[in-house]
Amino acid sequence: MNIIERVQAILLKPKDTWVTIAQETADIKDIYTNYLVYLAAIPAIAGFIGLSLVGVGGFGMSFRVPIIAGLANMVVGYVLSLVMVYVLALIAKALAPAFQGEANLPDAFKLVAYGSTAGLIGGIFSLLPALSVLGLLTALYSIYLIYTGVPVLMKIPPEKAVGYTAVLIICGIGAALVVGGVSALFTSSGGGGFTRPVGVGPGSPTGPAAIKVPGTGVVLDTAKMEAASRKMEQAQAQDDSAAAGKAMGEMMGAMAGGQGGKPFSPDLLQGFVPDKLAGMGRSSIEARSDSAMGMNFSSVTAEFQQDSRRLEVKLQDLGAVPGLMMAMGAWTSSTVNRETAEEVEHVFKRDNIAYKEEYRKDGSSASLSMMLPNGIMLEVQGDQMPMDAVRSAANSLDPARLTSLKRAP
Repeated sequence: MNIIERVQAILLKPKDTWVTIAQETADIKDIYTNYLVYLAAIPAIAGFIGLSLVGVGGFGMSFRVPIIAGLANMVVGYVLSLVMVYVLALIAKALAPAFQGEANLPDAFKLVAYGSTAGLIGGIFSLLPALSVLGLLTALYSIYLIYTGVPVLMKIPPEKAVGYTAVLIICGIGAALVVGGVSALFTSSGGGGFTRPVGVGPGSPTGPAAIKVPGTGVVLDTAKMEAASRKMEQAQAQDDSAAAGKAMGEMMGAMAGGQGGKPFSPDLLQGFVPDKLAGMGRSSIEARSDSAMGMNFSSVTAEFQQDSRRLEVKLQDLGAVPGLMMAMGAWTSSTVNRETAEEVEHVFKRDNIAYKEEYRKDGSSASLSMMLPNGIMLEVQGDQMPMDAVRSAANSLDPARLTSLKRAP
């Protein structure tokens, strides 16, 4: 997927583009890493520049948010916006059956992620606070985008699409208020979310702060973000685009919680994927290391196939990027027991490992995701295979040995 082409298509030809999106096999991880992490950065960075560097003016007065507070707001807003997409997707999935639609989380995530495109792109208007009201107009267009995608992705009857969209937006506003309250805990000086970094004495009232996101291992080092901001300003003053791009990458990496240690190498992860699995030979494998915006992570994807049976195995090292792990692993904080006449979904924790099982009772498809304590996510998805077979395949990949891997600092 070309991100620029997708943005243009969803904005200019939404009805045709939703049909294309419905046929794509991209999963939640793919949409996060190839689309959302870039678009969500637009309003975060633009808001920081507009409020902390440009400032708000009127009636002969001007005001700028202090750079540390601005950076903190940017970071928390960026991370929580990524989480918010997943939360709204869960709401979209839960609401669908009440409107005669299908409760499908991957399709619900596609709906929210791509439907949010206009609002995220419109965040660019925050560069000039006086124009930020235009961002509200783009957010309204995002509501229209979601409305046009509802019948295609959630299988809602067209005559019920308006009601479904309205309820979804109302629930989203409520969830946003909750997220806003959480954000305030992170960014208020008295909220307990701030910790002094080493080297800043108790008598220093204005030193940089390290922000620890409660309940997670994510620590946002505003000192690094401030240093990256200075580098970016210097590079821009010297018209050095390469240095400016590098500084921007450092800032974005710090925004996502920095590196949570050295990523496990793709070769190491590949060693856990056998040549045969569940009696099927391996038909393909891809091991890769990716770097984007100051973040580094690795993954391995393999496919096993025999006749109509198929298994796909994914090993993703999310622990190297705490912010990404928090966003993509949002489901790990839930407990779910859902069953219909055709499908079953379980989300639970056992022995410090989070599990998510989803399968159809007729044995046509099943998937198992395991978030290990060291930040490795193991996913096994089977076609024409029952849940027991998928569980057995996942266990044969030796999750205990994967868990025992220690990350270098």
